[in-house]
Amino acid sequence: MGEVGLPELMVILLVLLIVFGAKRIPEIGSSLGRAVREFKQGLAGESQAEEKEQRSTGSQDDAPFPEH
Repeated sequence: MGEVGLPELMVILLVLLIVFGAKRIPEIGSSLGRAVREFKQGLAGESQAEEKEQRSTGSQDDAPFPEH
């Protein structure tokens, strides 16, 4: 499968313009950008929550010596 070049992008933009209209395309773009941003924040939030949970529970996997 070939790469997407300038002619292909122009055809895609033309189809989007016909289907959605000129006024809706900026709205769709901003909604898509907002969704991507929230998704990234959600992923970062999960990793931060996991790190906090491991620190607060005092995970024994990280302990240098086993406790008796």
